[in-house]
Amino acid sequence: MRKLKITFNSPMVLLFVMGCFLAMILNYVTFGKSNQAFFMTYHSPLKNPMTWVRLFTHVLGHSGWVHFIGNMSYILLLGPMLEEKYGSFKILEVILATAFVTGLVHYLFFRNEGLCGASGVVFAFILLTSFTSFRDGELPVTVILVALIYIGQQVYEGLFLRDDVSNLSHIIGGLVGAVIGYHMNRTRD
Repeated sequence: MRKLKITFNSPMVLLFVMGCFLAMILNYVTFGKSNQAFFMTYHSPLKNPMTWVRLFTHVLGHSGWVHFIGNMSYILLLGPMLEEKYGSFKILEVILATAFVTGLVHYLFFRNEGLCGASGVVFAFILLTSFTSFRDGELPVTVILVALIYIGQQVYEGLFLRDDVSNLSHIIGGLVGAVIGYHMNRTRD
């Protein structure tokens, strides 16, 4: 009988999840002050260097354990498959692009609200996953269905539900994942 060995697969996804976990612990022990200082984007002066840092780091912060566990479950489910297909550097690019675009849109259009969480990255991963069997010149039905279901749900919830969920960030994250997925796969065999 072979001995079971634990492997450190998907280093970028695991590093991202660990960063989110550490940000969650820090937020817990500082009673929310660390999220406000480092892991939440909101309208602040562009001269402040932290404004630019938070455009990226807001994806590490989460509002609570339920928020954290929900996002990390999807990231740990989808991320390793994506990292195996595209590589660690491309996954980092997806995370950074999603963070920047969602953070920038939020900064420009929601002056009185803060944004934190990896939900945009989750939706980028969901749409990116649907492109894993994409070939140049083809648009798989699964891509269309995933986009309609996930983005349609977010549009519906954004229009008819009043909660603290940033549905626009989910939509933007999904669009970022779709655009990156299309471009990464149209040149592959």
